Amino acid sequence: MEAGAKSRLKSGFVAILGRPNVGKSTLLNALTGEKVAIVTAKPQTTRNRIAGVVEVAHPAAQIVFLDTPGVHKPGTQLDRRMLQEVYEALETRDLVLVLIDATRRVKLADVDSQVSKARPFDKLRAGSGAPAPGSEAGSEAEPDHKKMSAWASEDEFLFSLVRKLDCPVFLVLTKIDLVKKDQLLPLIDALSGQHNFAAVIPVSARKRDGLDLLVRKIVDALPAGQRYFPKDQYTDQPMRFMVAELIRESILIETGEEVPYASAVVIERFEEPQPNAKNPLTRISAAIYCERGGQKAILIGKGGSKLKEIGAGARRKIESLVGTRVYLELHVIVEPGWRESKAFVESLDWRNQLEKLAGEQADEES
Repeated sequence: MEAGAKSRLKSGFVAILGRPNVGKSTLLNALTGEKVAIVTAKPQTTRNRIAGVVEVAHPAAQIVFLDTPGVHKPGTQLDRRMLQEVYEALETRDLVLVLIDATRRVKLADVDSQVSKARPFDKLRAGSGAPAPGSEAGSEAEPDHKKMSAWASEDEFLFSLVRKLDCPVFLVLTKIDLVKKDQLLPLIDALSGQHNFAAVIPVSARKRDGLDLLVRKIVDALPAGQRYFPKDQYTDQPMRFMVAELIRESILIETGEEVPYASAVVIERFEEPQPNAKNPLTRISAAIYCERGGQKAILIGKGGSKLKEIGAGARRKIESLVGTRVYLELHVIVEPGWRESKAFVESLDWRNQLEKLAGEQADEES
């Protein structure tokens, strides 16, 4: 690239923050046009910091979006690791998007009017503690005001992170296709008081409404810089990790209760087909970890039926990803209390897994 062209390129890292289940991964996938992050209806689906790269032609720019786990008060070692992923994303950011689910915020506003008669949002700190994995803050049996105060405490935790930032912050209201237009303006007014946002942009990732405007505003705010990734690369994730995530996505979809949140996936074998093979076949073996024998029984199912469903759903997605037929072998291992094991949680990080693989390969060659 010529020096003049390089100086005109704008680039930077954009961290995406939000409470669990606000649509961060859906937005990332919509922006990149690729399935960079797994998406389910369950909160806390995202556990790792994931980069999605977007090339913009005019003006020339490369935006590196950093999808992060949902911000919530940590309760387990896994939660603390997820929050650390958020902090690490904020260390390298040039700009931050704070995502707020417009549908949930409207519901909270309704509860607020019923219970506290328009008390200021930032004073609603009565609730404490994060919601249990797989649930909203509070159970269905809890009164609305307890749900509201717990959610307010968690939202305040999110905004407390934002207020410490010294970079531009955009407020992005998601899922606006599910909210009446006359509810958006008062919603924006209420949330704008939480921080001096550089921009407020309502979007619908599902309908791609507002995405072009969001990208334009981001490019305007980014500094001139270098290209961090090749033009044709849309994520920093290695194939092994993306495969593990697709298997975990299938677990999240196929199982309920506490099982999805007590499950982790580790790729034990990933054999790509030989070059120029007539019928290329990728062979993959993966271990699904859970914490209790009862969870293992659920994951396997009667006569192995549930594990077959998980494998079939994952295999179809993996074949689309790798572009070959896939032989997928799954087995379930009980690792009691793994979410509280710092060593085990750290081992799930794909960056650590790559270092381990490199070390093993070096040992074999020596």
